[in-house]
Amino acid sequence: MTKKILAGILAGAMAFCSFGNFEVQAATRAEVAAIQVKTADDFKYWNDDSQIKQKIINFVEDVTNPYSPNFIPVEDRIATFDMDGTFYCETAPLYFQETMFLYRVLEDKDYQAPKKIVKLAEKIKPKIYNKTNDMTPAEKKMLFQQLTKAYEGMTPEEYRAYVRKFMETNETGLTNLKRGEAFYLPMVEVISYLGNNGFAVYIDSACGVDTTRELVTGVIPIQYDRIIASDFVYTSTNMGKDKPDGHFYDRYKEKIVISGETLIENGKTRKIFSILNQIGKKPVLAFGNSMGDSGMLEYTLQNNKYRSEAFYVLCDDTERELGNLERAKKDKATADKRGWNTISMRNDWKTIYGDNVLRVK
Repeated sequence: MTKKILAGILAGAMAFCSFGNFEVQAATRAEVAAIQVKTADDFKYWNDDSQIKQKIINFVEDVTNPYSPNFIPVEDRIATFDMDGTFYCETAPLYFQETMFLYRVLEDKDYQAPKKIVKLAEKIKPKIYNKTNDMTPAEKKMLFQQLTKAYEGMTPEEYRAYVRKFMETNETGLTNLKRGEAFYLPMVEVISYLGNNGFAVYIDSACGVDTTRELVTGVIPIQYDRIIASDFVYTSTNMGKDKPDGHFYDRYKEKIVISGETLIENGKTRKIFSILNQIGKKPVLAFGNSMGDSGMLEYTLQNNKYRSEAFYVLCDDTERELGNLERAKKDKATADKRGWNTISMRNDWKTIYGDNVLRVK
C-alpha cells in the first residue's frame, strides 16, 4: 500500500513540478489563475540566482516598509504592465490580434472578406509566419488600418466570443500551447506578488481593449476596470441617420456594433496620456518589452516623487520561445542607456509556459 501511495505522489509531481528532472505541461488558464505569490519565498518560475528577481523583491520590501525612507502609501503604489511580449506571447508568430485577423480573412469559412483585405492578408501572411520581418511600412500601416475592418458590424459580445474561440487554437511555432494559455508564468508571479503587497496593477496595452479583456479576464489578477488598451470605434445600427449629437438610441431597434474604423492606438507617448486620463497618478513601477512602451517607462522614471523602477523583458530565448537575439541585443543596449532594468527570458526564468512547450525545429 505504501509503495502505491508513493508511486501516486511521484506521478503527480512529474505532471506538475517545474524543477529538477520533472517535465511540466503548458499551464492551463485555470492553473495560471491559481498562481499566488505573497512573499519572496513563493516564487517558483524564476531562477534562484536571478538578480533582477531579487531587485523586484528588494523594491517591494523597501517601499512597503513603513519605517523605510522610501515608503510608498498604498494609494500611490501603482504598477503598469504592457501585455504582448511583457507577460503574454507576442511572437507565435505575431501579436494575437494580428494573427486572429489573418485567420478571420483567410480561413474563416463563415466570413467573406473584401478582396482588398484578402489581397493584403495573402501578401503579408508568408512574411509573418516565416518570421522574415520584412513587411514594408506601408504594409504594416495597412494591416493596422484593416484589423477592425474584418469585424465590422459585430456587436461587442459577438467579437468577444470570437476572441474566446480563437484562444482555443494552437500557437504557431511552439509545441503544446493554446493561444489562450500563452502567459509568461514568471511575469504572472510578479503581477500576483505586487497585487498581494498593496499595489494597484494596471495593464497599459496597445492591443485592442476587448481583445485584451478576453485574454486576461479570469486568468490574470487585474481588475476589469484597470485594463487600459487601444479603443475600438463603435457605432449603432441607426447612427448616421440623424446628426450624431441628435441621435437617440432605441434599445428595441438598434444594436451597438464595431464600426470598422481604425483602432485608436494606445502606444508610445499615448500610453502616458492613458495613464493620465484613466489612472490619474504616476506609476512607480512599469514593465514593457518594446519601444512602444518607452513612453510609459520614461514617464514612470521622470521626476517621480517616489522611488521608481522600469523593467524591460528581452526576447532572448530561442529554444523555449521564438526569440530574436539581434533585437534582444539592441534592446539591451537601449535599456542600459535609458536606465531600464532588463529581464532575460533565457537567463532569469526556469520556465516560460511550462517545460513541455518548446520551439518547433
